[in-house]
Amino acid sequence: MGSVLLSHPIFAKINRVDSLRVWPSPTSTRVVFDLAAEPEYTYFPLTNPERLVIDFDNTDKKVDFSQFDISGDLIKNIRHSTPKHDDGIRVVIELNRKAKPEIFAMPPTEPYGDRLVIDLIDSRPAAPQVVLDRTQNQRDRDIIVAIDAGHGGEDPGSIGPSGTYEKNITLSISRKLETLINAEPGMRAVMIRTADYYIHPNRRPELAREHKADLLISVHADAFHSPQPRGASVWVLSMRRADNELGRWMENTERHSVLLGGAAEVITDKASERYLTETILGLSMDYSMATSYDVSESILRELKKVTKLHKRAPQAASLAVLTSPDIPSILVEVGFISNPQEEKNLNWAKYRQDLAESLFTAVSHFFRKTPPEGTLWASQRAEQRTHKVRSGESLSLLAQRYNVKVSSIKQANNMTSDMVRIGQVLTIPRI
Repeated sequence: MGSVLLSHPIFAKINRVDSLRVWPSPTSTRVVFDLAAEPEYTYFPLTNPERLVIDFDNTDKKVDFSQFDISGDLIKNIRHSTPKHDDGIRVVIELNRKAKPEIFAMPPTEPYGDRLVIDLIDSRPAAPQVVLDRTQNQRDRDIIVAIDAGHGGEDPGSIGPSGTYEKNITLSISRKLETLINAEPGMRAVMIRTADYYIHPNRRPELAREHKADLLISVHADAFHSPQPRGASVWVLSMRRADNELGRWMENTERHSVLLGGAAEVITDKASERYLTETILGLSMDYSMATSYDVSESILRELKKVTKLHKRAPQAASLAVLTSPDIPSILVEVGFISNPQEEKNLNWAKYRQDLAESLFTAVSHFFRKTPPEGTLWASQRAEQRTHKVRSGESLSLLAQRYNVKVSSIKQANNMTSDMVRIGQVLTIPRI
């Protein structure tokens, strides 16, 4: 009898819904139920009209869903319905169109407690931001830089001692960098995350590929368990992780076709296909990693003009966002948000602008020297002239002689001052 009494529902702990948060993104909408304890739940979809029904067992009914903000256009309404059991609640998510649900519980992680997370994969996602130039058969004439603002949505990233969320800092810097890149003829930025929502780290390089990016920059702010560390750093993919990722990509034939492009059409011998694919992917990854390292060095040279460097050379790590074999990818830690002074700096708009400008300067200088084939900058570089400086010549004199701007000569030669020396060979752009 004792065991029967102890198992009766009146002795069970009553759960409750403390809050509801909705995070729309271009491809999905995340709904998060903040709970007092780990949820007991079941769910099922309904059609005509489209709905998702969630039954929470052993949960207090006293929650008013009308008080919560429902953002985006995928969800029409969230409401109560007749519960399956007297001790629970039934929640109905009304949808404007079909969406595939992915549902899972999450344990407490600062600053949140227990949660039930529902990802609604939109049947009509937003169109890609970048469309290839119709006059080009092979690629866009612009150099495309994918900018990934770290974290987002219910994932705040690191939290500073004054309560600053990393996700807000990274989005602000990324937007400033986007503005600078889009103002530069021959370059175009695409934002991996355009607002405050979550994207899985593995999905971020995939989005960069869908946008045909020439470079992926992931912006983050570091943290440590003590407040002393400070300074910026730049990270590239470690060789060990790269080898593992190459093996993983080898097993996914659909991604082979994406990476190989036209080459995939001529690989027909099944016995030798793996070896040829491995060679092509290996060469692609070697190029991406070498380019990532070169861009990282350029960024570090510019960042040290704005802030202290935590690491003076590019660092290697196994980070999911860096695992694209065919797109040079780097992760920039703009500082330690756990350091009180750096947190204060990162909350200063002018400082974030300076960081964005240093990233832009580094990336634009790199691509001016080595523009991807088929781009506007590649064609301009092919038209460039050279001039060997003689005694008595200056930048202003050369600019007048060749009918170009002094700033154009400086940019083409990565110069930071107007000083020239006898015998110096300068690139003279035709712009």
